[in-house]
Amino acid sequence: MILLAVALAVYVLAGLAYWLAMAYGLVRTWREVPRLEEVRPAEPPAWPKLSVIVPACNEADKIEPAMRTLLAEDYPDLEILAVDDRSTDATGEIIDRLAAEDPRVRAIHVKELPAGWLGKVHALDRGFQESRGRFVLFTDADVHFRRGALRQAMAYAEAEGLDHLAALPDLWPTTRGLDAGIAGFVRQLMLFARVWKVRDPKSRAAMGVGAFNLVRRAALEKTAGLEWLRLETADDVGLGLLMKRSGARCAIVSAFDHVALHWYRTWGEAARGAEKGYASTLNFSLARAVVSAPLTFGLELAPFLSLIPLAFEPVRPIGCVGLATFGAYLAVAAVTALWAGRRKLPAALASPLVAPLTAMLVLRVGILGRRRGGVLWRGTLYPTELLRGGKRVRIL
Repeated sequence: MILLAVALAVYVLAGLAYWLAMAYGLVRTWREVPRLEEVRPAEPPAWPKLSVIVPACNEADKIEPAMRTLLAEDYPDLEILAVDDRSTDATGEIIDRLAAEDPRVRAIHVKELPAGWLGKVHALDRGFQESRGRFVLFTDADVHFRRGALRQAMAYAEAEGLDHLAALPDLWPTTRGLDAGIAGFVRQLMLFARVWKVRDPKSRAAMGVGAFNLVRRAALEKTAGLEWLRLETADDVGLGLLMKRSGARCAIVSAFDHVALHWYRTWGEAARGAEKGYASTLNFSLARAVVSAPLTFGLELAPFLSLIPLAFEPVRPIGCVGLATFGAYLAVAAVTALWAGRRKLPAALASPLVAPLTAMLVLRVGILGRRRGGVLWRGTLYPTELLRGGKRVRIL
């Protein structure tokens, strides 16, 4: 009984520490990461030329509606470089048609992937090399922009003298379970990435967002360039790291009213997207997956499992600590709603309940990575040894 009580106490205290850390991370993010719609920068005397680079691989069902939102932008000096990365569907045709309709769009077609590059990073680099803007925005092919988003972001970057600005987008709802899983991932990322420290030049915290990575060309050209990231699966975070390490002035904003997308629409899409985690999160280790899956399961469900001792007299004091864990979980949900909007509250409340599914995803990623000997991404299998040599980002 004593050993059981000790084990319960350790578990409940670990759960409390975990959820207090989650609450801390979200409070710091809510209070210290500005909302793009709330900043009021003065417009620059002259708008610098902006190049938007959109890499796309088999995005025929998504790219046109997203690109149309870019074409609706009223930014004065804009060029859009849509890079078709070896697509086998109609993506290339759609890009060509949009380019024929609007002179601001240029179509780039990648037919072959050079050795030693990931497809998306190579597409980003191709777009950058052919762009002419003083600022360059890297974004994904399924990202939608609210009219005026580019003006607001550029005015803010110029007013603050920024070299890199990342923006957190709104993630449109899908199914309740998937929304809960995404909510759990986002709060974990906010904590582990310490996004509230990105602006601090004395901090090593760095962050990039695939939906919105805006860079000053002159600052990026002072770095090792996108070639430094040629084998980095977490290329968006890697860009933020590249800029921060160079001494560039970096910042991150919440852009929930300006930038949005469906990150994943189904659990199947989420499972396939998570496969990159074998490199970025699990560091090519099945053993790490075997440890991380039950650890995630236990800590995520701690607000509920920690209440069980309340039903048993000998360990009831431990259950009282569990009440504090449950309170921290409720605080996390409340802060999520304050930060990301009230409609995110149900997903935040439900996020621990999908821990069994997320734990299974972690195990699946580890098993597939080991079985394949690497990561299958955008139709290409990249061997572990190749990726290991180009890994830059350490998420955990």
